[in-house]
Amino acid sequence: MKTINQRVILFFLSFWCLFLTAQPSNEAVVGTIQGKVIDKNLQQPIPYATVAIHDGADKIISGGISTDDGNFLISDIPKGSYTLKVQFIGYKTYSQPIEISRKNKDINVGTVSLEEEAESLDDVTIIAERTTIEQKIDRKVINVGKDLTTTGGTAAEIMNNIPSVNVDQDGNIALRGNQNVRILIDGKPTNIDATQLLKQIPSTSIKKIELITNPSAKYNPEGMSGIINIVLHKNSNIGFNGNLNLGLNFDKNARFNSSIDLNYRTGKVNFYGNYGNNITKRQNAGGVFRQDQNYQTDFKFIDNNKSHLFKIGLDYFIDDHNTISVYTNQNLFDGLTDGTTDITFFNNDQNNLSQKLLSDSDNQGSTYNFDYKHDFKKEGHNIELEVDYNVFESDSDDRFNFVGGDGSFTNYNDLINNERINTTINLDYVNPLSEKTKLELGYETRLRRTDNDYRSTLFANSKYNYDRNIHSFYGTYGQNFEKWAYQLGARLENYEVEAVFDGEKIFEDDIFTVYPSGFISYTPGEKNSYQLSYSRRIDRPGLNQVNPIREWSTPRIVSIGNPELNPQFTNSIEANYTRKLGKGSITGGVFYRIINDEISQALIENPDVEEGQILTFKNFDNNSSYGVEISSNYKATKWWSFNASFDLYSQTQKGVVDNINREVDAVVYNFRLNNSFKATKNLTFQVFGFYRGEQEGILFKTKPFYFVNTGARYNFLKGKGTFSINFNDIFNTMRFRFSANNPYPQNGEFQGETQTVFLGLSYRFGGGKNRKASRKRRDNNEKSGGGIL
Repeated sequence: MKTINQRVILFFLSFWCLFLTAQPSNEAVVGTIQGKVIDKNLQQPIPYATVAIHDGADKIISGGISTDDGNFLISDIPKGSYTLKVQFIGYKTYSQPIEISRKNKDINVGTVSLEEEAESLDDVTIIAERTTIEQKIDRKVINVGKDLTTTGGTAAEIMNNIPSVNVDQDGNIALRGNQNVRILIDGKPTNIDATQLLKQIPSTSIKKIELITNPSAKYNPEGMSGIINIVLHKNSNIGFNGNLNLGLNFDKNARFNSSIDLNYRTGKVNFYGNYGNNITKRQNAGGVFRQDQNYQTDFKFIDNNKSHLFKIGLDYFIDDHNTISVYTNQNLFDGLTDGTTDITFFNNDQNNLSQKLLSDSDNQGSTYNFDYKHDFKKEGHNIELEVDYNVFESDSDDRFNFVGGDGSFTNYNDLINNERINTTINLDYVNPLSEKTKLELGYETRLRRTDNDYRSTLFANSKYNYDRNIHSFYGTYGQNFEKWAYQLGARLENYEVEAVFDGEKIFEDDIFTVYPSGFISYTPGEKNSYQLSYSRRIDRPGLNQVNPIREWSTPRIVSIGNPELNPQFTNSIEANYTRKLGKGSITGGVFYRIINDEISQALIENPDVEEGQILTFKNFDNNSSYGVEISSNYKATKWWSFNASFDLYSQTQKGVVDNINREVDAVVYNFRLNNSFKATKNLTFQVFGFYRGEQEGILFKTKPFYFVNTGARYNFLKGKGTFSINFNDIFNTMRFRFSANNPYPQNGEFQGETQTVFLGLSYRFGGGKNRKASRKRRDNNEKSGGGIL
């Protein structure tokens, strides 16, 4: 808190000094003071240091800030005796007496060498004071680096540790109990399927995760339940800095991950880069017993995957008002899956059937981003142009071999090629019309091209093209008062889609929609705050939901999409209350959603396969859902702090099972508790517990389950090095168990390699600690909204 307070004070001090003019004086003598500010250890210039002139009563009479090369010049200083003070965050204040007289009007103090404060040398100490989960007015921010039990895996593995987020046995992610969630990387969309994307990103490459459950009109309205934004590491520290992470995670098989973050900031240019990899071998096994026909289906899959994630970028600070930034993300993936599906008939073993799957796949996702921002003279007044180009290419070679059965199953080979190109252009304009009023305007265009080529030795070859263009305008207007603040906004969007299957147009649509949003907050004092928000959002069908080509199959079930799916719309209202306590805070919230043309799964009879079924999607009638969330953080003692959260969601689920419409009232609740124990200055322990209640679904009922993770972290080399050890799922209870009565009675269980031990080593190097450039912080990825946002 001390560092944060210093940062705020110095920011306002430098802002004040920029515009403060010399006090009037009866003396005609005025003078100047000039010099240069450098780092004492690195001997490098320090830009944006605060230079202030104090009189005998310690009152500031004039001042300014240092330039990019560390130089400063203070003019029009009246005759008199003063104290020169030079300050910058993380450094000791430099003081020097100065006297302006007729004989000594122009003073050159030469080089001012600032020395780092002792506490600023320990980055870990500063980070340790940050809350793992931060509740902001429009989002929850999870600082991944501090959470010991999230290290050592992929983004998919840490999602169950995050409030409001759930991951099922297939890796599908849900926010507030709904899988219609939008995943962003550094605030930008990608072309990679969310389930696959989360498995490819190493946890060590992630800086923080943002949950935006009711975005304003400035945000793309896709994602019915909101947005999950994964922010990768990037910084703009002065000088050369870096961070190296190595990790080994093992259960039945070993998994290795590592990452390195580098940046070099000098003068007007900041270079940065990040590389992370994840090399895994993982087993997932389970079985389903069908009671009416007395047979068991057993599954066993071993995934051997390698993923590499690169991020390279450059920021060029042209001057105080103009900044150009470019970066690229490159995501490379190579996967090999060896799976077996065995069907055992206990009454007739002659029909026993075994399916062998060998899937060899690879993909590459490439993002290229350009950003130009111009800041006008008025504080907060700016215009920003951003162009984002994203390409995703994937190939898979799937071989299916059968042993046993009645002889009707034939071996075959599928070759699938996917290519998706996404271009996004944003133009954002922000104008604070007054101290209390802000106006935002913007335009966005999104062009997406999807090509799917399917070839098979058994089934018919086919090609599927799915293209869509989206053009939108938005505007928000907000005001801040002493205790009240509000923001109103709307987004106007035109959506065009066209689907072509084997050269024949099978679907097209052209939709114009308005997406309003509204936010209001009330803060009667420092301890209490209230927020109320409304937004309209949309969930457009994903490629797997509309693609008429088979996505996957087992001997009894095949999955295909429905090209004629319509998008589903939702109107959501949310209320939150935050209470600040002496040693923490507690936040409670409720939400209610009305869903139109809901998209849900349908399980229908497959006439081509005996006892076979087709899993697809269709639109249903309007629906509604609601939920309650409570989260808190509290520092009980000097050595013990914890975060706790509880969430409950309810909605009526609709679907088709065995050609019969079904409707169930689904309620799911989760409880999470994360304890942190500080044994010594350098040694920290953590215990994380999770419990999920029973959930009724269209196809089956999921039984409750829980797991407990533990971790320890030790800092050495004066905080530059960190050793971590984690033991996850210590009771081996993280199992997905389910039962069903429709379309036939069955029960089953799946479990992966969840009881794992992780060993990790991290080392930070470089000299530019805690000296952030003040002009451009794109790594925040927090597009500010008007008014309260």
